[in-house]
Amino acid sequence: MALTQQRKIELISLYQVHETDTGSSDVQVAMLTDRINRLSQHLQANKKDHSSRRGLLKMIGQRKRLLSYIQKDNRDKYLALIGRLGIRG
Repeated sequence: MALTQQRKIELISLYQVHETDTGSSDVQVAMLTDRINRLSQHLQANKKDHSSRRGLLKMIGQRKRLLSYIQKDNRDKYLALIGRLGIRG
């Protein structure tokens, strides 16, 4: 479930920290969240797709590590990001 170029540009423009930012942790978390949401929908329709399920779990782990890093670095930024993305309760 790869992101299209147009969707990547949209996510980068929404979550970038500064004008030339394309790979900050905020942007990476936003892209992973979008991919996770798309893959979750795929897995609801294809329950026996175990290789995609494994990929989903790897993406969730990566997002968890990035969010942990953001939380340690700046708690307010972390809370704002998870609020914008609608994750973690």
